[in-house]
Amino acid sequence: MPHDFEIRRATTADVPGIRSLVKPYAEARILLEKEAVAYYESLQEFRVADNAAGELVGCGAVHVMWEDIAEVRTLAVSSTVRGLGVGHALLERLVEDARALGVKRVFCLTFEVEFFERHGFSVMEDQSAVDPAVLQELLRSTDEGVAEFLDLARVKQNTLGNTRMILNF
Repeated sequence: MPHDFEIRRATTADVPGIRSLVKPYAEARILLEKEAVAYYESLQEFRVADNAAGELVGCGAVHVMWEDIAEVRTLAVSSTVRGLGVGHALLERLVEDARALGVKRVFCLTFEVEFFERHGFSVMEDQSAVDPAVLQELLRSTDEGVAEFLDLARVKQNTLGNTRMILNF
C-alpha cells in the first residue's frame, strides 16, 4: 500500500507541531496535555509522520519503564488523516523501536482498544505483568506514566478512564 506520509525521528522543530496534534485530544480528555519542556525532555523517544507536503500529521513515543517493558505514549494523528494508516504505521514503528531497545513487552493506556487489539495488544486483567521485585523498583519512579501503569492513587485525578493494554513479544 503506497504511503502519502513518511515516519521519522522527531526533532526539536517538531515540538510545536506535536503539541498541536495533542491539543484536540487533550481537550477531549483522551490524552493528557503536557508542557513544552516535557516534550523536549523526551524528544528522543518520539517518531513523527509527515505528509507529502511536509506537514506533521502524526506522532508517538516509546518510553522504557524497566528492562523488559516500555510504554507507547502520545500516539496521535491529525483528524485530516485518520483512517489512512498513519496511526498503524506509527505504532508499528514504535513497537520496532521497543524491540530494538531490548524490551519484551509494550504497555499502553488507551481509549482505542480495538485499534491496539489489531496490533496484538490485549487488555490487562491485573497488574501481575510486573514481578513484585520490579514493582518495588518502579514505585521509586517519579514518572507519571509509570504511576498510571501501576494504577497508583496519586495519579487517580489524572486518570482519563482509559484501558491498560499490553503486547508481549
